[in-house]
Amino acid sequence: MSRQPNGPSHAPLPPQASDSMRPPVLDALDRRLLDDFQQGFPLTPRPYREIAEQLGISEAEVIARLESLSRAGIVSRVGPVVRPGRAGVSTLAAMRVAPERLEAVAAVVSGYPEVNHNYEREHVFNLWFVLTAPDADRLRAVLEEIASRTGIPVMDLPMLEEYHIDLGFRLQWT
Repeated sequence: MSRQPNGPSHAPLPPQASDSMRPPVLDALDRRLLDDFQQGFPLTPRPYREIAEQLGISEAEVIARLESLSRAGIVSRVGPVVRPGRAGVSTLAAMRVAPERLEAVAAVVSGYPEVNHNYEREHVFNLWFVLTAPDADRLRAVLEEIASRTGIPVMDLPMLEEYHIDLGFRLQWT
């Protein structure tokens, strides 16, 4: 029970989502940043400055907004998507992890800079990740190291046929 100074006591307020659970409110600049630069990201020495000029804000504000969107879980990464086999090697991998170990094993997997996606699936193989490396030897070494550190075999699922899926899309704003 809370009490206002010099006032009556009040029943506790009903439970509300904490700020960290509420979806962030995105303003028009956030929306433009998310929509306009999914594709055609400037490949220049100062890409954020170029984006800032297009948006009419400072380079520092572009960086701050991206950091804020990242902390809020709206942006998972800012970086290029390179077609498989064009720069280094990559593979999809899966592990069968006991539910009580899933978080700890995922943390081990995510600790490798070569891992760029790591997610849970509702399947007997419940932890999946994409691993990229400069060459096949490093790729194999990371897979073996993950298996050794976790004590869980890693199923390597190399790409057999390439499909290009354009991941850039206009977002729906309500």
